[in-house]
Amino acid sequence: MNKSKLILVVMACMMLTVVSAKNVVVTVTNEEKVQRQEVVEIDLYPVYKLLAINVGEPIVVKNALGQEVEYQISYDGKILIDVAVRPCGSAELTISAGNPKTMKTYVTGRMYPERVDDIAWENDRTAYRIYGPALQKSGERAFGVDVWVKNTPDLEVEKRYSTELSNHPTISSLKAQGKNEEAFAMEIATTYHFDHGYGLDCYKVGPTLGGGAPALMKDGELILPYCYKDYKILDNGPLRFTVQVSYNPTKINDDVNVIENRIISLDKGSNFNKCTVWYDGLTKPVDLAMGVVLHQEDLESVVLNEDMILYADPTDNPSKQNFQIYVGCLFPEGVKSTKKLMNKEVVNGNAGHAIGIVSYQSGDKYTYFFGSAWSKNDVRTMNEWKLRAEETINAIHSPLTITMK
Repeated sequence: MNKSKLILVVMACMMLTVVSAKNVVVTVTNEEKVQRQEVVEIDLYPVYKLLAINVGEPIVVKNALGQEVEYQISYDGKILIDVAVRPCGSAELTISAGNPKTMKTYVTGRMYPERVDDIAWENDRTAYRIYGPALQKSGERAFGVDVWVKNTPDLEVEKRYSTELSNHPTISSLKAQGKNEEAFAMEIATTYHFDHGYGLDCYKVGPTLGGGAPALMKDGELILPYCYKDYKILDNGPLRFTVQVSYNPTKINDDVNVIENRIISLDKGSNFNKCTVWYDGLTKPVDLAMGVVLHQEDLESVVLNEDMILYADPTDNPSKQNFQIYVGCLFPEGVKSTKKLMNKEVVNGNAGHAIGIVSYQSGDKYTYFFGSAWSKNDVRTMNEWKLRAEETINAIHSPLTITMK
């Protein structure tokens, strides 16, 4: 081969290399006979290697129609993309280097020091919160996961806190002046405990697991966690919120310095949070429970089987609310049993818990899912909630497959 031909061959190879590195084509395949819509995880580093760009440089993701779609780089090295895939079909995405458009945020959260250190987060279906150090110092007993229902895909939590808290001084002033009717009227108009057309907080937690918290057990009873001690937000939208929290040391059996840790994440479009829990400081195996509080109404709605617990909660005022909040936990890693753990007496409506139980050893990480829905939004009946839970756990067991080229 003469020199000029050699140069042409080298140039052609270089052009092919540049073309192959220009785009990464990702194919998401659905092996199931049902439609799938969910956030998928694509390993970040192989994509950047194929694109021949430095990790952290901006990228653009497009669907098969050539439209840009939202994505997120997660704290644990994944590219998150919300994908729809037909039954037994596939969806194709193209990733390239470039500056993306402004993305819409579907999932977000933060710590609210103005509301006794709540950590609250939401997606396009519902919202949740856990309680913090300032609440614990106040002496109020609220341990578990709170559920805020909504019937809009728009982000509501920030507005609810702002409206509620900004009117507290005026309401207190009116009450101090004896203007109770005016105070009550303002409270009804502004509190997030009433529905103003977009949802509300009407779930009763108190000293319980609430809507899905974990707890160690001793002698068949729950050792309830109090409020978180430390936190770190790992992901904050647009498609996933992730927070890591740790709790104050507690005593279980002979161990006096047991520390609970959780990583909780919520994705766009999902009714269920993913929760990984582990404990440090245990010297012996113990039982670990995850579950939901049961109130004295609607106890016949409890569903217990080998991989889930579900309940139609009556809200904090069932006779006037006239709707239900569907709550539950999913156990794709399995449990040794599920059961009702009933109180000896009903206190403030709390009749007991529905729980799943696993045998736990110190340092092990156990992952389960907790979630909710509202009868005035996307899940109208308990039968629909059962179906949603079954579809979710089936999807966890049969993940969408991803290939890249």
